[in-house]
Amino acid sequence: MAEQADQGSGQGSKARPASRRVAQWMRDYVPLPGIPDEYIAEGGTPRAVWTRFFEAFATLTPGEIERRFGTADRHLREAGVSYRAPGETADRTWPLSHLPLLIDEAEWRQLTEGIVQRAQLLEMVLADLYGEGRLIADGAIPAAAIAGSPEFLRQVSGIKPPGGRYLSLYAADVGRGPDGRWWVLSDRTQAPSGAGYALENRLVLSRAFANLYKSMNVERVAPFFEAFRDALRGGADRDEPRIGLLTPGQFSETYFEHATLARYLGFLLVEGDDLAVSGDRVHIRTVAGLKRLDVLLRRVDSNFLDPLELDAASQLGVPGLIDVLRRGGVVVANMPGSGVMEARALLGFLPSLCRRLLAEDLKMPHIATWWCGQASAREEVLSRLDEFAIEGAYRRDVPGFPGHSPVLAGELPATDRERLRAAIGERGIDFVGQELVRLSTMPVWDQGRIAPRPFVLRVFAAATAQGWTIMPGGFCRIAEQADARAISMGDGARAADVWVISDKVVPATTLLPAVDNVRIRRIAGWVPSRAADNLFWLGRYLERAEATLRLIRALAASPRDPVKGSTTVPQTVERIQRLLLAWGATSQTARTQPARVVAEALQNEERFGSALSLVRSAQRTATSLRERLSPDAWQVIIEMAERLAQEVEDDDGVIRAAELSLQELASFAGLAQENMNRAAGWRFLEMGRRVERAINTVRFARQFAYEEASSEDLDVLLTLVDCQITYRSRYLVGPLLAPVRDLVVLDPYNPRSVAFQVSALNDHIANLPALKENGLIERPQRLAVAAQAMLTTAEAAGLHTQTLFGLEQDLLNLADAVGQHYFPHGPHASRPEKLTGLA
Repeated sequence: MAEQADQGSGQGSKARPASRRVAQWMRDYVPLPGIPDEYIAEGGTPRAVWTRFFEAFATLTPGEIERRFGTADRHLREAGVSYRAPGETADRTWPLSHLPLLIDEAEWRQLTEGIVQRAQLLEMVLADLYGEGRLIADGAIPAAAIAGSPEFLRQVSGIKPPGGRYLSLYAADVGRGPDGRWWVLSDRTQAPSGAGYALENRLVLSRAFANLYKSMNVERVAPFFEAFRDALRGGADRDEPRIGLLTPGQFSETYFEHATLARYLGFLLVEGDDLAVSGDRVHIRTVAGLKRLDVLLRRVDSNFLDPLELDAASQLGVPGLIDVLRRGGVVVANMPGSGVMEARALLGFLPSLCRRLLAEDLKMPHIATWWCGQASAREEVLSRLDEFAIEGAYRRDVPGFPGHSPVLAGELPATDRERLRAAIGERGIDFVGQELVRLSTMPVWDQGRIAPRPFVLRVFAAATAQGWTIMPGGFCRIAEQADARAISMGDGARAADVWVISDKVVPATTLLPAVDNVRIRRIAGWVPSRAADNLFWLGRYLERAEATLRLIRALAASPRDPVKGSTTVPQTVERIQRLLLAWGATSQTARTQPARVVAEALQNEERFGSALSLVRSAQRTATSLRERLSPDAWQVIIEMAERLAQEVEDDDGVIRAAELSLQELASFAGLAQENMNRAAGWRFLEMGRRVERAINTVRFARQFAYEEASSEDLDVLLTLVDCQITYRSRYLVGPLLAPVRDLVVLDPYNPRSVAFQVSALNDHIANLPALKENGLIERPQRLAVAAQAMLTTAEAAGLHTQTLFGLEQDLLNLADAVGQHYFPHGPHASRPEKLTGLA
């Protein structure tokens, strides 16, 4: 007994510091009056799941907690997890809260029952609206409530959705209502976003707090994504369907999420320009021609999907897509027109619709809503206007008022309140009045203490063969303002992981299939033309940046007269400056000041040819390739851009910045060489690098290996192409014209020579698919073979400046030929010669 008492005493001594730490964190934690809170339950006592979490969390020392927070933040930066606020052009780093939202298993079960019922109800309503139309004919839904919505697409009426579902993915924003129960705040049926960010939140936090995550028995989200992926595959009409995720492109606010989902689920990330319609099928443009696409998971709003039948100004969609849907040629998830169910005008009708269609009451309530398109509801809202939050009936914004948040009539100036009253009276169909509610709160970490903050939880449901499957977790957004009534990531909100806590041990799961079910594959499929285009230009931008940096370093390192500040070899320096000017790296006015030339060429972002501008261009291009680049490769580009943007004070600083950036470029080339799969994507990246290096090397040779070149000129050329050591190992004399020309242009064994680049280009082009099946050599290969023949048979003595200029033009034509042949430009985009025997 004494031994047991000693052991208990030891455990108590360990627990006491943790308990004191929790008490210190919670000292100022006071839920807002009348607002439900996740940590403190209705009776004023902490919920058990949070008590368990904080007791385990408090066993970490303050230093360990900060270190793990730093690990999470560093992962977000290094992985480039980002989003873009509306109206902004620059990405923001993803703002992840360091504490998760916790929900116990029993409560989660009740919540999911309400979500499943709601998803089933909305699916049935959509099927009727675009099918028989009984609900409107019988007056269950006023016709004006549907006809007034821009998301109701008459072009889709009568189309039975291929795959059998209007909604493949549904989401609901929920929070605790005044009674402490979960309430639905809004429905997401158009193209629900956030699942990819929820996945990224889970990856970051589960790694930062691995032991805590495991000990808390957190339900895994991988089975949900697996079920969703299998459901999309099952909707197609062949065993090995090709699935694409349609994104608006890299300027979308949530492009990172699109890339994350595509990579995680194994889908092709495509834009509208990547797709073409032929007959009753949609095809993806690849470097091997058109390939059939079976399923399209869209992240583009319905109205932009088909410029032929919907918004004619859209550049995001696929002409003819709606007609393909009529013919059953492609599964689109979610079906176009499904966004009509997001209209707040319909909220007031859902309880009666649920009783009519499902013969049961709604299991999860939503905010009391009055659609002002009905006379009685409009009169009710106008009579008590100051007691309502006014929202748009069909859109997030309120007509006539700025922003995307609810308008609180009671807080408006008298003139605006009367203007709102007049607008509702004149066109009530566009407005709804909603009960005034404030969002419930959850604990967040705030400078070493815990504080309550309003939050919204988005829960996801996927339609599968077994019914609706709910993600055990979700996408949580947290407001910084204590009295927030709406939360947008663009307003400075934070995101949080969502942990559903099980009562038993949760087995580790993965999205990877069982070993015995794996079908061996070595090639993932042909790369889409747009991705190949971006890879090609990523290589070119980085190679241009390297050539510019080498010129900058040579110019900054040139000796100068300490009194006059002029260089001792003005002719050579003049040639370097001339190249930088021709490349758009510097201005004409700066040429009289070498220090200004190198500063502009290094980091003047307004000069399109500066090193910083070129790296920024590479960064923008790489953003479109997030699903194809490793985190290390992405990080190299980010760090290089950040380094070049830092201010430098003198020539030594310029040289140092240039050398470090050149090292980073070498790192990227090494990562691409060693880590990228040797499929078509890698080849196009390499082709971009090789053709740009060949062009730049010929330009260097024209400038510094001309007929009357001095030894200084030739020495600069050897430095620019990194051949000083090679030259000295071969020749005991100083730089001479013929040997330098041979080494730089003709030597097939020199990895920096033009001949080496052209030989590599020939190898890559020869391994790409032929797009015309007539047995004739195609133009890119014809130009590459001709260039290699010329370089193989030429002699250094015959490489005059005019000859080099002709070679430069041939290389430029070769680069253009690759683009015209393989990338989506003009008449070459559809490549109708490949429409036979589509795979």
